Amino acid sequence: MQLMRMFSAEKYKGTKDYINTQKKYEILRTILYFGISLSLFAGGYIQTGKKTNLLTIVAILGCLPASKSAVNAIMFLRFKSLSEKAASQIENHCQGLQCLYDMVFTSYQKNYVVGHLTVKGNTVCGYSEDPAFNENAFYQHINEILRRDGHKDVAVKVFTDLEKYTGRLEQLKQISAKESETGAGKTMAVITTLKSVVL
Repeated sequence: MQLMRMFSAEKYKGTKDYINTQKKYEILRTILYFGISLSLFAGGYIQTGKKTNLLTIVAILGCLPASKSAVNAIMFLRFKSLSEKAASQIENHCQGLQCLYDMVFTSYQKNYVVGHLTVKGNTVCGYSEDPAFNENAFYQHINEILRRDGHKDVAVKVFTDLEKYTGRLEQLKQISAKESETGAGKTMAVITTLKSVVL
């Protein structure tokens, strides 16, 4: 168990099984934060014999980060990682490509769960296990984010058919052999933007 992951999961975003493992850390952090607040309240009450004391105020203020942590835990509990079957099938086709797993993009209207993403230069391809995935709304959402971060002319396509997605991965691998250093820099810049806006 990596205890620091309870407080910062940035370097784990996009890794395989990220959502399922991060749920545990979010729940542990929430319990820890509420436990600290409760112990401060109990300590103040035991020491002074009444509820109105300085430690009660500190305990109440401690409920703010605990509540924020509880909201994060609830968000993670709503989603699940890419299925093992789909992940193993995709892994057979994505060697040499920059891949991200378990990407949950949130917007005011809807949340978009993309189980696997591949980024190659100005091309972003993804696979979602949700058959009702709203592609048009997602394209508008993600293109706006990419445009605001200075990435123009990025082609985004999310597949709900695994066979078509793995076929596209094979096509991207062919492009991969010819990619220049500029393309590699573009790929990493797009990945950084995508990771900064996911759960």
